[in-house]
Amino acid sequence: MTEQEIVEIVNEALAEEFELEMEEMVPTALFNPDLGLDSLDAVDMVIVLEQAFGFKIRQDEEIQQIRSLGDLHEFVINKKKALDASEKDEPEYKTA
Repeated sequence: MTEQEIVEIVNEALAEEFELEMEEMVPTALFNPDLGLDSLDAVDMVIVLEQAFGFKIRQDEEIQQIRSLGDLHEFVINKKKALDASEKDEPEYKTA
């Protein structure tokens, strides 16, 4: 999955969940006030992203530092890269 694909998935998932216009989904957009999302929406945002990407982010302390859509894109890209790298490092087990 490319970085651009990740950005598109994030944008589409959030636009659908929060009824935002795709034109609003720019990296410099702040969740509040630009997108009108508050701390309660952040909980829903985490759930939507976990479902979209299939990994947990609730326990990541870094999520608390995210203020803009660009911050979120960078966080998800880095999380995905880290998970992909760890999966490559896992030994393959053969079953008899």
